[in-house]
Amino acid sequence: MSGGTLPTVLVVDDEPFSVASMRMALEDDFNVLEATDAEAAWRLLEENWVQVVVSDQRMPGRTGVELLSDVRDRWPETVRIIVTGYTESSDMIDAINKAGIYQFITKPWHPEQFLMAVRNAARLFELSREHERMSLEMRYLGNTATQKMQARRQQAQEAAGFDKVLRGTGSPLNPTIALARQYASFEVPVLITGEAGTGKGDLARAMHYGSLRADRPFYKLNCAGMSDEVLAAELFGAKRGAVPGAVQARAGLLQKADRGTLFLNGVDALSPAMQLQLLHLVTEGSFQPVGGHEILQSGARLLFGTHRDLRAMIQRGQFRSDLFFEMAVTELAIPALRSRVPDIPLLAERMLHEAAELHGKPVRGIARPALAFLESYDWPGNLPELRNEVTRMLILAQDMTLGPELISRHILQAGNHGERAEGAELPASGTDLCTLEGTLKERVELMEMRILGETLTRLKWNKSKAAAELGLSRVGLRAKLDRYGIEPHASVSEED
Repeated sequence: MSGGTLPTVLVVDDEPFSVASMRMALEDDFNVLEATDAEAAWRLLEENWVQVVVSDQRMPGRTGVELLSDVRDRWPETVRIIVTGYTESSDMIDAINKAGIYQFITKPWHPEQFLMAVRNAARLFELSREHERMSLEMRYLGNTATQKMQARRQQAQEAAGFDKVLRGTGSPLNPTIALARQYASFEVPVLITGEAGTGKGDLARAMHYGSLRADRPFYKLNCAGMSDEVLAAELFGAKRGAVPGAVQARAGLLQKADRGTLFLNGVDALSPAMQLQLLHLVTEGSFQPVGGHEILQSGARLLFGTHRDLRAMIQRGQFRSDLFFEMAVTELAIPALRSRVPDIPLLAERMLHEAAELHGKPVRGIARPALAFLESYDWPGNLPELRNEVTRMLILAQDMTLGPELISRHILQAGNHGERAEGAELPASGTDLCTLEGTLKERVELMEMRILGETLTRLKWNKSKAAAELGLSRVGLRAKLDRYGIEPHASVSEED
């Protein structure tokens, strides 16, 4: 045996010579304890950690089987060996039944055979302990893994639920969220409307995780820009060889989302043929894979999204009215970002910190003057446009707090440039000079106000740089600022 600490073996025999012989055979490999009767052996067992007990069978008082039976009850992991000069079958059976004997050794025994038997017994003890330890670890790890999986699933559901749809206390989105919470638990189709980029997919996902299907999969598919063949294969699946280039059969999203939720966005882009197939799916709950002949049932809940007015499309003959009424059992309208001004600071800050974490660039936040510009912009691209702008600001930032000078010029020109003359309003972003209302002088003044404010903000209100860029003297620039009532935000200091 190798190792720092030798295993402990207790040898019990009423003959001192036999005890000495066993000790001599074992002492190089084991820490040997000696006893000449059962009582002495029991005291040693209570005082020492013994791996193996080797006992003679016939001793005065208690026999070896009786001793080892008690050892089995008190220390069941200790391996027990009987040494006997008698081989009656009744004794062996009794020993096995009562004491759980590992091995019989008959007298006279050979030292090498005796040593090998005890070595095997000690190894059995070690393996038994290792098995017990591993069983406990596996049980613990299994419970821990299950708990972690449940916790992660709960976190994922919470992160993808209605709380992910960030909004302020008085947000125009709140009534829509309240309706979505009610619709979530009812197994009916829902039509979600709103401009592109308003977060229809996030709302659909939140409804899924707010429903009884939360532990099942959620899938989404944008139907816009897809041919009928590709869309049918994605949605219904395809048999082997039915789709060019596909050598194996593929399952469609209706099969993958079984008992879960499937969100189909861009349904306004469906061709008449796909509208008819979708109508059959919604009314019958069944579909046919591309290239297949069997009819499959769908257990997926369907949610639909569109950024166009389907009722107007019905009037123009571009969309089936029967499909519309099957999809729009309930409707949810998501307001555009320009209608959610109170939400813009919250959204911008969260997008900033998400981008900072993604790109590994530490940041503190967005300065209040910069948020004022973001709030004043129309955001025709909605959430993706805001995310792109915040990411660009993060990339350009040299300070921990992002200021208005980082904002794109078209947003600065459209935003609030401080205090203006009473009644003066800047034209919206992207406004052409020829489309402005009023006299030529009024139109020119409005554009001039926009350019002055954008330039000063971008240059951090450094009037010398602004005057040089605009081709004005400092006196001329000051006169124009006074005329239009343009002043920096309270937290912005002017620079010469």
